Amino acid sequence: MAALPVRVLSRRSWVGLRGYVVGTRGAYISFKLDGRTAHSSLDLIKKDTGVIYRMMGIDPTKVPQNLQRFREWAVVLGDTPVTSGQHYWEVTVKRSQEFRIGAADADMSRDECIGVNTRSWVFAYSHKRWHAMLANKTIPIMNIGHPGKVGLFLDYEAGKLSLVDVEKNSLIHTIAAQFRGPVVPAFGLWDGELLTHSGLAVPEYL
Repeated sequence: MAALPVRVLSRRSWVGLRGYVVGTRGAYISFKLDGRTAHSSLDLIKKDTGVIYRMMGIDPTKVPQNLQRFREWAVVLGDTPVTSGQHYWEVTVKRSQEFRIGAADADMSRDECIGVNTRSWVFAYSHKRWHAMLANKTIPIMNIGHPGKVGLFLDYEAGKLSLVDVEKNSLIHTIAAQFRGPVVPAFGLWDGELLTHSGLAVPEYL
């Protein structure tokens, strides 16, 4: 498979991020949520491994302003980008009826929501239904309900992001992606809370 071109990030786009995770199946991503990117309606919890939605949120004028923060959408990114290899993490969903989970370019626009552009790849849950989202196009996913925990499997070289049923140990749906630079875990939340679990080995069945 031909190598994908790598886009070079500007310094202000990557400054403050943790070291890149590179390597093979044995290099597992371990990340926390990056508070600098969190929209003002999101609070980080559990030592920055989880996020909770606040309906009123924080007064945007009280939140430190920086170019990394999402301004219009309730989105937060992980703090550890990957540039190669296979990586797996899980998400526990609590009391949420509308959320998005996936991956995004580390320097995607902070004025857009994940799933509406060609620089993010997500699985969305809303109105009791799942969809795969890319460039604002949605594909219904029929063979999953509302599990308490799901997994995400990212294969950088193969250009794939997959949703995994943790309880059934099975792959649910795969999005074909074109990763061209550093990619980070990405989360959107409009009610309830999400808790992330990283530093996990890639399951053998994947």
